[in-house]
Amino acid sequence: MPQEFKLNVGDKIPFFQLQDDQRREVSSDAIFGRPAIIYFYPKDNTEGCTAEACSFRDALEQFDQLKVMVLGISPDSVESHQKFKKDFGLNFRLLSDSDHKTCEDFDVWKEKNMYGNKYFGVLRTTFMVDGDGIIRWIERPVKVEGHVERLLRALRTYTDLTPHE
Repeated sequence: MPQEFKLNVGDKIPFFQLQDDQRREVSSDAIFGRPAIIYFYPKDNTEGCTAEACSFRDALEQFDQLKVMVLGISPDSVESHQKFKKDFGLNFRLLSDSDHKTCEDFDVWKEKNMYGNKYFGVLRTTFMVDGDGIIRWIERPVKVEGHVERLLRALRTYTDLTPHE
């Protein structure tokens, strides 16, 4: 039976207010008015998360041409994000959700099982959100290989991601 999630296509994203890698406050309200990619990932400087972040880095010009903002969110600290960005030349904002409240609100904080050990962590998930904060596309769990290409294809199928009056 497929897993049930509390956020689905057509839902408005929950409010969040987090610090970015430069210690600036970023809220969900502040991103309205412009389409956004909000991707949740487990941990800075790990193999899959680094590959995913570098894919976004390498495709950022394409997202910019589509006027789409990219935000990465993980439970890592601001300091960890600063090092991660510097080490890999990342060119988009990383937000710190150290208490994982935003991860919980987006329903990506899940029980995991590795080698028989159960723990909670981030289910790698990406949300494409229009200018009104409405979810238009979700990939969960994300398969890192080809992820950005799938996302760009999906973005190009939406002709109206701008806010409505």
